[in-house]
Order: sequence, then structure tokens, then C-alpha cells
Amino acid sequence: MKPTDLVLSIDCGTTSTRAMIFDLHGQVMASAHYPLSQTYPAPGWMEEDAGEIWTLTDRAIRDVLATHGDRVGAIGIANQRETVVAWDRLTGRILSPAIVWQDRRAAITTDALHAAGHEHRVQEVTGLILDPYFSAGKMRWALDNLPDVGRAAKAGTLCFGTIDCWLLWKLTEGKVFGSDASNAARTSLMDLGSGAWSAEMIGLFGLPGAALPAILPMSGALAKTSLYGRTLPITGMAGDQQAAAIGQACLDAGKAKCTYGTGIFLLANAGTKVPLSRHRLLATWLLSEPRHYALEGSIFVGGDAVKWLRDGLGIVDAAAETAALAQSVPDSGGVSFVPAFAGLGAPYWQPMARGVLAGISAGTTRAHIVRATLEAMGQQTADLIDAFRGDGVLPQALSVDGGMVANEWLCQDIADITGLVVERPRIIETTALGAAMLAAVGAGLFANLHDAAKAMVHPDRRFEPSADTKRRSERRAMWRRAVAQTIAGIG
Repeated sequence: MKPTDLVLSIDCGTTSTRAMIFDLHGQVMASAHYPLSQTYPAPGWMEEDAGEIWTLTDRAIRDVLATHGDRVGAIGIANQRETVVAWDRLTGRILSPAIVWQDRRAAITTDALHAAGHEHRVQEVTGLILDPYFSAGKMRWALDNLPDVGRAAKAGTLCFGTIDCWLLWKLTEGKVFGSDASNAARTSLMDLGSGAWSAEMIGLFGLPGAALPAILPMSGALAKTSLYGRTLPITGMAGDQQAAAIGQACLDAGKAKCTYGTGIFLLANAGTKVPLSRHRLLATWLLSEPRHYALEGSIFVGGDAVKWLRDGLGIVDAAAETAALAQSVPDSGGVSFVPAFAGLGAPYWQPMARGVLAGISAGTTRAHIVRATLEAMGQQTADLIDAFRGDGVLPQALSVDGGMVANEWLCQDIADITGLVVERPRIIETTALGAAMLAAVGAGLFANLHDAAKAMVHPDRRFEPSADTKRRSERRAMWRRAVAQTIAGIG
């Protein structure tokens, strides 16, 4: 009989869902992924099909299990956070689209709560600010606007869940309705200090508490699935950014990572006490055992800006072209691009802001626009680093991951504009790796996450920042002017 010494990791992101099998040295043994479809029914709205999310995730799982399935001993799940699905507890029927984290339709709810003076209390309890980014406002919108959701709420059969919860429900064939603490912390409904649902916040948003899942730990005997020929334990769950921080070994206070995917997310381990930001960063759950919190800065548009260059403007055929185009010009030619397609996230929190391409002249070429787009990734990161420093968190280095950091020009530019050493791991899909590490610990394959990190996390390259501080200051000033134009343009 073969040993069950491999871990299956599910990484269900915004634009694709994947399944990966890792060994206990952090090596990828098998991988499969499928793109997810997005629709945009109205300006600022973004939806996905929850049925497609499950179907394609299931397909990816079956693909990788066909190769090494007999050796898989545990499953870990990571997911796009804040995205909300509604379904019926009795029938399993989907009652709403998956309202994606970037969607802004809940602004009517969060603006009203902000105007009524509730933001300080929301931040005090949940660690979050009032913004349509988080799940509770999306739930409120669904209750108010989707008749099937309202009827299920009245009947007591409504389930509201983030994507981890939805996948767990499907994997267990409706037996387990649960969400892990790191995802629950992103709803605006969890008391960050206790790790339990807050009756006060549920009441503030006017939601039925019975529609919310049980809050589970991030690692341990969470559930089982029997869909794949034998019973497999599900022993790890985390929101994608917490999973990426674990996959980057940010297990001690002060360690910081930044993920460059659809959006950009910088997390720093803030230790064992609940932090409270004075610079509009988010306090969030990082680890369950031992409990650690994080400060987080969320930027809504990262890789989506490059996707727009390809699919919207048509000035590149593939993302891989952007590095060479950026290097083909000495600078951006005075062009700044603020990619606020879904508003500005931290530290500005301007949900109604929209993108600005500033400084265009007759001499502007597609290379300048591409370079300005890539430079926006580092500039937005530098905005977050400034806010972290203002809150007393002083990272000495920045661990980076996500699909965009395969671009070495981009990694160097991030180092140059932030003034920090940038460290890239060998495996840049650290979200999947972090979910695998949680599952391995939950299954007893490692005693703790520190042991898992020693075995499974491996460095690749370091990018040292430029010593040209004058040039850095000039570029930062140009960026700030473009951001000011973006905010000034809000109607």
C-alpha cells in the first residue's frame, strides 16, 4: 500500500480555479487549472457563476487525482475572499450569482452606514472599514433585490457563504456548512477579538444570523469528502491572502508579504493582539493556532490592469510582452496610470474613483503606457508601505508572490520604488502552497506551521533596491499628482 504523503490544494481565485498536489518538501507533483468567467451587468458590478466555480474546481481536482490520487492524504482549500453566494439549504439550489469581491453595488448600504456614524464601531469590532468590498453589504443587497433570496430567508433555508464555504458544502454533499475564521473575518460580521459572529454587526446590516455558516478553525479535522473514490479528509482552509502569507512563512510578527494577482494584497503579521490602524489599513485574522492577527492593505486592481491592456485596449497580445516593452523605454515618458477600475482601495478607500491615465502627449507610445501600468503596481505598493510605517509596522523586506512576479522587471521596480529588498520564492503560487501547509498540519503530517515552512518553503531570488533616492522621490511625487487627479474626478 502506498503512503498517503501528498497533499491536494484547491486554490479557487477570481480569474481561475486550480488544483495542485504537493509533496512534503513543497514540490508540485501535479497541477490543473481552468479559467473562470466574469460578467459585468452594470458599471461597478462583477459576477461569476457559482455553478461554474464548482464544476471547474471539481474537474481540476479529478485531473490531478488521476495522477497521484492514491497517495493524497489531505485536502486544503484557499479561495478568493469577500465574494458571496446564496443557496438553499434544503435543495442546494443556487439563489444568486457569485457577487465578486471587486463588485461595488453594496455602496448604497455602506455609504448609509457611514453617514449614520457607524464606521468607528464597525472597525472597532471587525477590524474593517465600511466599504462595499466586504461581504455583508453584498448579502444585504441580495436580500433586498433578489426575490429568491428573500423567500429563502423567510423560510429559514437561506445559506450565505463565501467561496470556501460554497466549496466545502459541495465537497461534503451538503453535510458541512462552515467557513474558516480567516474568511469569516472578511465579512464585516465577525468579532475579530473573539473569532465569533457578532450579533451587533449582523443586526447593523439587517441580516438573518441563521443564514451564516459555522466558523471553523483554519486547520484540523474540518470535514471529509467521498466524491473521489475514497474518503479524503479536508484539514485546511484559508482565504487566499492568509494562505499566501502562510506559504511565504510570515508566521512571526513583522514578517510581510505582497501578492500580485488580480488585485494586490500586502499583509504583515501583527502578532497576537488585535491591531487598530490609524492609516485606514485593515486588521484581520491571520492564524488560528496560535492565534495571530495581521494588518492588511488591499488594492483592487493589479493583474487586471495588464488584462485590460490586452483585452480592452489590445496594445499587447500577451501579458508576457509587457516586461520587454517596459524595458524598451527609459521611463514612462511622463505618463502615470492609476488603475482604479473598481475604486481605490487602501489607504484611500474611494469606492467611486475610476481610472486615470495622466500625462499623455503626442510622443506617448504603447511602450510608455505599458511601463506606466507596470509602474502602478510598485507605486500602489509604496502607498501601502507608507501606511504600514505610519502604523508602526516597519518591514525590512517584502516577500512577493502571485502570477505577476514572474516578471523580473516588475520585481526590480517594486524594490526600487519601495526602497525594500524584494524576495521571491521558488514557487510563486504560494496561496496553494499555504493551503497545502495548513492541510498537512491539520492531518498531522507536521507538528506545526513552522515545521511545515522549514520543509516546504524555498527562496528563489532577491532584488535589491536602487540607491537613487532622488529619482524615487520624483517618481512618487508624479504618482501622487495622478492619484489626486483621480480623487478630484469623483462626481
